[in-house]
Amino acid sequence: MKPADIHRLIDAVRDGRLPRRAFIERMARCGLSVPMAGMLLLNAGVAQAQPAPYAPTKRGGGGALRILEWQGPTLLNPHFATGAKDNIGSRVFYEPLAQFDAEGQLEPVLAAELPSRANGGLAADGKSVLWKLKQGVTWHDGQPFTADDVIFNWRYATDPATASVTLGSYGNLTMEKVDTHTVRVVFAKPSPFWPGQYSQVFLVPRHLFAAFSGAKSREAPNNNRPVGTGPYRFVEFRPGDLLRGELNPNYHQPLRPHFDTLEMKGGGDAVSAARAVLQTGEYDFASSLVIPEDVATRLEAAGKGRLQFETGSATTAIYLNFTDPNTAIDGERSHASTRHPVFSDPAVRRAFGHLVDRAGLQRFVYGRQGQATTNFINNPVRFRSPNTTARGDYSIDKAKALLDAAGWKPGADGVREKNGRKLSLLFQGSVGAVGQNMQAVVKQAAQQAGIALELKAVVPSVFFSSDVGNPDTYGKFNADIQTYNWTSNSPDPEYLMQCFLGSEVATRANKWLGQNLVRWQNAEFDAAFRAAETELDPARRAALFIRMNDLVVNDGYVIPILARSSVRAVAKNLVAPTSAWRNDMASLAHWYRA
Repeated sequence: MKPADIHRLIDAVRDGRLPRRAFIERMARCGLSVPMAGMLLLNAGVAQAQPAPYAPTKRGGGGALRILEWQGPTLLNPHFATGAKDNIGSRVFYEPLAQFDAEGQLEPVLAAELPSRANGGLAADGKSVLWKLKQGVTWHDGQPFTADDVIFNWRYATDPATASVTLGSYGNLTMEKVDTHTVRVVFAKPSPFWPGQYSQVFLVPRHLFAAFSGAKSREAPNNNRPVGTGPYRFVEFRPGDLLRGELNPNYHQPLRPHFDTLEMKGGGDAVSAARAVLQTGEYDFASSLVIPEDVATRLEAAGKGRLQFETGSATTAIYLNFTDPNTAIDGERSHASTRHPVFSDPAVRRAFGHLVDRAGLQRFVYGRQGQATTNFINNPVRFRSPNTTARGDYSIDKAKALLDAAGWKPGADGVREKNGRKLSLLFQGSVGAVGQNMQAVVKQAAQQAGIALELKAVVPSVFFSSDVGNPDTYGKFNADIQTYNWTSNSPDPEYLMQCFLGSEVATRANKWLGQNLVRWQNAEFDAAFRAAETELDPARRAALFIRMNDLVVNDGYVIPILARSSVRAVAKNLVAPTSAWRNDMASLAHWYRA
């Protein structure tokens, strides 16, 4: 990178167009250490912003906190939460054992301390971990939180009849009660990433859900009337529309929370949500924002708020259906036993990959919200592959040449066909200006190559829902192509890459809650994943994940586009510490009005 390029990036950090962390990551890719990248900014007069210290003297007193989540939550049981919207709603009330901060460091929540070798919590062979729980924590109804609750959540989630989305979080482990406030987690194999996902599952109370395990799980009266341990107690819920909470006077963190009430409004779209914070000041906070860069800049100019960026594991990608959405097996479309009649031809997959202009999409559509990438794993840097750059070659001519060579010839209408089958495909995503703009750009390029794309935009509350009766969810994938943003709340890529495991294929049997929505199946990938689950050497483990990334990307069914920054709109006087590695509501107890 030339000095002039570095100066331009420093200027972008100074005026807010580029997040500080994104600058440091770019410098790291060029071989510069994190401390040296920080010194570049410091020497240029770009000091790291430090929030005012929060030293509360009492619980409450902050009035009402107004949150606008345009993709409003539709359910409040975290074990059935698909996508960010339902996890956000659930996290207002429920808490995990631990979570990751903005720097990717694990911190305790319901755990009294983090397990370590020093405190006897971590076994030397990597096969078990001991969690000591916080004393004196109560559920919102006054019942004590104990080891029985932790054990119950494991049993509840792993009962196949429950059909929970958290089943995979408890894979290859069992739990044992040591005493009322100590739980031992025993792994089937040595576990290099011992916090796993199980430590970040939002825990529900045994005394209210035990009678509704298994086949009765969807009948629990408290599925949408949460009784948690969090800083706010439940008041009211109208799915997709309104969620209200009130201060929990018995919250286990002293002198918190700051706000007396919380209102989360759903509906609208990302642009209107950002406008309600940045321009009109009607709300204090809005997240899950994907808005055109020119619109974002205009809204920030109003001066009533700011955009807050966090870079983590999120990747926006286009997914080519591995299965056939137009053939039903026992009434199930996109059945795991079928293969897509067009994308089973590798030439079509390779051609489609050449039709995605990543650089143009970053510059003209996503702006600060994305960095062009050919990798599915983008962060942390040690897991990022150097082997996929050739996949980023945007060339309509190359796409045409591949299709010509494979025998896909243009018909009278310009659409290519072969053996009586035309390259006419359905491309679906969720409603949203940026995502729909991206679909339109890809459609235009595909048309020039002789591929006809029909675009479909589904309301987010439907597209990302777990409604087993709705044909338009991304879990059912009743289309040829779809796009969405996939992320993990962990800096370790193990959970992120579960979405390509053969055992995680979304099917009718698991109520389409399996993590593998693209239905891609590859024995070599599965073997590498299983090896990484037990590999205790960090370098060898990183190499396994890089290999997994390369297998996914090079097979062509998954086309990464951008390493995405998550974006929030925050009122000018609100201090809301967030992290790309966790749910935005995870830090509610630490939010305050400056």
